[in-house]
Amino acid sequence: MTKSILLIGSNGQVGKELQQILSSHGDVISVARPTVDLAQPDTLCDVIRSKQPQIIINAAAYTAVDKAESEPEVAIAINATAPLIIAQESQKLGAFLIHISTDYVFDGNGCSPYQETDTTNPLSVYGKTKLAGEEAIRQTCAHHLILRTAWVYGTFGKSNFVKTMLRLGAERQELRVVADQIGSPTWAQDIAAVITQMIPQLTPEISGTYHYSNSGVASWYDFAVAIFEEAQQLGLPLKVERIVPITTAEYPTPARRPPYSVLACGKISAILETYPPHWRQRLREMLRIGHWALGMGEKFFNFEF
Repeated sequence: MTKSILLIGSNGQVGKELQQILSSHGDVISVARPTVDLAQPDTLCDVIRSKQPQIIINAAAYTAVDKAESEPEVAIAINATAPLIIAQESQKLGAFLIHISTDYVFDGNGCSPYQETDTTNPLSVYGKTKLAGEEAIRQTCAHHLILRTAWVYGTFGKSNFVKTMLRLGAERQELRVVADQIGSPTWAQDIAAVITQMIPQLTPEISGTYHYSNSGVASWYDFAVAIFEEAQQLGLPLKVERIVPITTAEYPTPARRPPYSVLACGKISAILETYPPHWRQRLREMLRIGHWALGMGEKFFNFEF
């Protein structure tokens, strides 16, 4: 029996990937700006009530980590208030809510992968608003799945670290990249895939918070080096010759980042009976697909900055 699924945020990195693979799991209704504007969360009620979905996936978020420091009201509206409204409407419908969150709910002072039960302590407005959205869902909606992920990149969306590195690497001979922040780069396609795999598993007993990222760890410097090594193998146009590792202190930003935000993914792996693939393998595949599309004359990476 197919389920009716409402996908909120279908224009984002994960949302677009979900659009491509969800259709086989139910009747999918995709909404995004301007139809639904999470900065004006009241617009959500009309959409949810008119569609009456059985599953709601919230793939929308305010993810401009540094910009959030100067416009916290917008970040609160999108990351905290909107999830509360979605949770309230889900509870009224008896729908199952799947919500994407972030590793930035942790302060990064640990030295081993974070479990779902570990204490949160976000350092930034972005992290604090995402945590507020999590807490609103837990308190409001009985049937929910909160999926924390990390260092997301993909072929869709306006900007991510891979796109930025490829753009800068085509323009400059030297790049300076932070080497003392550690995490797990994660392909948006894999996040969409694991959400899709969880849909048949959705029961009241499975409600809760889960971690998912690609396996393995890297610094932003390691990630950048890997991007250019893989891109060179594919013959992508690059000028970059040197990548210089620097410290966070040498690259100050408005928002503080956790120095270590690796997520433990054992809980969700046990349910799916499979472990996340390694980040370097998935980076290679993402670039391979992108390279093929570029060769076909398509603006696959859609560089918009």
